[in-house]
Amino acid sequence: MIRMEIACFLILGFVAFIYFSAGKRNTSLHKTFSALLIAMLVHLVFDALTIYTVNHLESVPRLLNDVLHRFFIGTMVLVVYLFYRHISFVVEDETGIQMRFIRFANIFLVAAQLGAWVLPVHYAVTSQGNYSDGIHASVIYVSMSFYLLLCVGMLVFYWKRINKKKKLVIAAALIIELCVSFVQAVIPTSLISGMGLTLMTMAFYLTLENPDILMGELIEQKLSMLYLKSQVNPHFLYNTLDTIRIQAQLNQDKEVANQLMHLVKFFRLSVKVDRQMVALDDEMELLYAYMELMCYRYPNLKVSYEIDPELGEVMVPNFILQPLVENSLLHGLKNKGYQGELKVAAKKYEGQLSAIEVQVIDTGSGFNKETKEKIEELLLHYKEKEQKLEGNSIGILNVQKRIKLLCGKEYGLWYTENEDCGVTAHMLLRMTKGRGR
Repeated sequence: MIRMEIACFLILGFVAFIYFSAGKRNTSLHKTFSALLIAMLVHLVFDALTIYTVNHLESVPRLLNDVLHRFFIGTMVLVVYLFYRHISFVVEDETGIQMRFIRFANIFLVAAQLGAWVLPVHYAVTSQGNYSDGIHASVIYVSMSFYLLLCVGMLVFYWKRINKKKKLVIAAALIIELCVSFVQAVIPTSLISGMGLTLMTMAFYLTLENPDILMGELIEQKLSMLYLKSQVNPHFLYNTLDTIRIQAQLNQDKEVANQLMHLVKFFRLSVKVDRQMVALDDEMELLYAYMELMCYRYPNLKVSYEIDPELGEVMVPNFILQPLVENSLLHGLKNKGYQGELKVAAKKYEGQLSAIEVQVIDTGSGFNKETKEKIEELLLHYKEKEQKLEGNSIGILNVQKRIKLLCGKEYGLWYTENEDCGVTAHMLLRMTKGRGR
């Protein structure tokens, strides 16, 4: 049996090497899986040691055997708890709803760990092999049943709101672990608990945490960004050039030169596609050039900025503001003849996350009920939406996907309606200072 534990350890060791060597986002989900991999490797070590010592009771000191078994049970409880936390983070990311019972699950973990170290250890000696039983071993069965039932409950309750691939993977992994636990409970000498947990870890790694899949998503989003930049509304270019032409006919003055300067500056900045993240100051420079041209075209349009000067070096996704501002113009202020106000603000987020909040506020016509529901559904279920190459939703869908990918699942885009008129686009972005990548 020790050979199986050694094989499982080598497999997960190789997986851990690949996982920790790959670039990944510093999110709660990935932190939990990282902790899970480490806990599993430690657990498999104690699993192998206890399989040997429990079958050599006559030669191994009782104290050493007890200590090893306490570590074995303690790490197993921790591993199953981390599986529960990982699944809860997956469900939270998919549904946007904070999971219940988290505090209770944390308290139960402390109680189970105390039980693993305080309760007396007893060993059953049989002709098929030896194993630990009694109240100490019951800590395993009670703990695993508790956390697995929580996982099953989450999966069943939110089944319709979870991505199809993810819910099928989680369901398959839980079925495997439940079957292995049942066999282990019925045939205690089988000693296959480590194999079950290893299979569950591998299922999560291959489908939910595979660095190659995450890299594929990053490449897909970079291609989407490149396409978006290459598809700057042709009407914007034609109308702007026509405005410049008419202005040149009427009066040859510095205004023409200024418009040309802003147009050239906008396209020069917009083609900087070699970096996924840029400083907020650079992103605002692009937006300033764009809005200068818009204000030339629409003299009754008023624009203001309220940017915290301390946030200039914060890294934000490249080309993230212009699509939202364009949406405000085309779907809010257009219906009012481009007469109104548009404000861009950036400030430190007041919540628990280390983040900044960027707002695009307009005094346009606002949302009707149908549009509001459509946008909310699009932003909530962004993963299930295919990236279209045309249409009004490409901007906000691309923005949402790129924020989630580059900043983390805790961040994102949402809309609120203003009290007077118009809407506000909110972007929550991770607070990271440094150079673009």
